[in-house]
Amino acid sequence: PVFNAPGANANAVKELVLAGLLVASRNIKPALRYVDDLSGDDATIAKAVEAGKKQFAGNELPGRTLGVIGLGAIGVEVCNAALALGMDVVGFDPHMPVQRAWQLSAGVDEAVSIDRLLGQVDMLSVHVPLMDATRNMINAERLALMSDDAVLLNMARGGVVDDAAVVAALDANQLGAYVTDFPNVTTIGHDKVIALPHLGASTAEAEDNCAIMVAETVRDYLENGNVRHSVNFPIANLPRVADTWRLTVANKNVPNMVGQISTILANAGLNIADLLNKSRGDIAYTIVDLDGAADVDVLRSIEEING
Repeated sequence: PVFNAPGANANAVKELVLAGLLVASRNIKPALRYVDDLSGDDATIAKAVEAGKKQFAGNELPGRTLGVIGLGAIGVEVCNAALALGMDVVGFDPHMPVQRAWQLSAGVDEAVSIDRLLGQVDMLSVHVPLMDATRNMINAERLALMSDDAVLLNMARGGVVDDAAVVAALDANQLGAYVTDFPNVTTIGHDKVIALPHLGASTAEAEDNCAIMVAETVRDYLENGNVRHSVNFPIANLPRVADTWRLTVANKNVPNMVGQISTILANAGLNIADLLNKSRGDIAYTIVDLDGAADVDVLRSIEEING
């Protein structure tokens, strides 16, 4: 089994998304540059501040619509936090796990497709992994569906957004701003781009959370045979029963595997107190709690099952 730590950095990334929403909405980047370029005595600076502030007038978040693509651990937290700030929120995820659905606020509206979502939102935040299906998910064609003053945020992965298409849309005044945690030669230095140095999970709390989750996950696997947060094995979590011996078997996902295992145990006079069998693609994983210990001969017989 290969484990990861899903959701351990979710709050850190969520907070950075909220920061991006606020920085873009209130024109913080050009405002900072304006102030940094001021000179003279206090009276001169105060006069320049009052004279120049109008050009940085922005928008408040309540009443604006945020679209969120990808409703995993991070996407769900972003949705819920945006609702708490008074935003209207629309989410899209055709593969949303049940666990995340329970965590998502009922106030989040569901979009039937990405294209339909893009036409509804003032701001868009993407939270999907980078794979063939998501590479350049936000491209020139989809950017054209968004409003000319929309704000796009990418705190997910470089490559999910076609940065060249984004810059072209910004230059043509067909997009309001772009906030990204993945700067590159295309985006660095652009007036309408807020580029950050991959700060998403860069908090002391997120690093601690990841370390703790990994340690707990590996310990549960080594001590109990439970598989949680795995990227290649089926999720299998069976509570321990007192006064039992635990046997775990990983095998090919083909018919009659559990039957063969059960037969070997029965022939050895071992009663099954509890059993869990899960599969994922070509891999199956079985947890068996027995009333007695399986000896070396029993284990060898199970190992010799084809697959």
